Amino acid sequence: MTVTADLLLHAYRSGVFPMAEHRNDPELFWVDPRLRGVLPLDGFHISRSLAKRLRRDDYTVTLNAAFGAVLEGCADRQETWISGEIHRLYTELHELGHAHSLEVWMGEDLVGGVYGVCVGRAFCGESMFSTRTDASKIALAWLVDLLNRCGFTLFDTQFLTPHLASLGGQEIGRDTYHARLSIALQAEADILSQPLAACGQDVVQRNTQTS
Repeated sequence: MTVTADLLLHAYRSGVFPMAEHRNDPELFWVDPRLRGVLPLDGFHISRSLAKRLRRDDYTVTLNAAFGAVLEGCADRQETWISGEIHRLYTELHELGHAHSLEVWMGEDLVGGVYGVCVGRAFCGESMFSTRTDASKIALAWLVDLLNRCGFTLFDTQFLTPHLASLGGQEIGRDTYHARLSIALQAEADILSQPLAACGQDVVQRNTQTS
């Protein structure tokens, strides 16, 4: 079966996502985890040390400025499920306006980022990377702030890792996830409808007000 961008969007709306066994695998398989990772948009945990890091503002955050580079950063590890076919499909979704990346820069260096797919009011996070301490945490904090202001109600992380758990990530059952996704699909949110935060202090302050 040939996987197209349209089929991929239908899969996300059905609660499943694709993976490959390894970077050179030409085949994809569909995943619908028994336990699903989510990052509650009203429960993102910013520790004191992360708040201090966010306020330092010695970094720059952009949206959709380097989608391909974020994909490459996420795949730049010894073992990855981001195959050539995955790269092609998500690049097409990005060009169609459905997949987005958030980048963290220090000077001219891309040091972290996250990318995912928007369906309805759900952001389906695919992967993230970091080459500097806390860069991926900065990326997630700024992304959660943006999603909240743009009207999103669900941040799907697929699986729960210790890294995500430290930021407030949770595991929910498959049926619960599908129910929350169904509600999120009843309306549309636009990740481009609001600008990124003006500074890290704004991210910290708004998170404190909503937590």
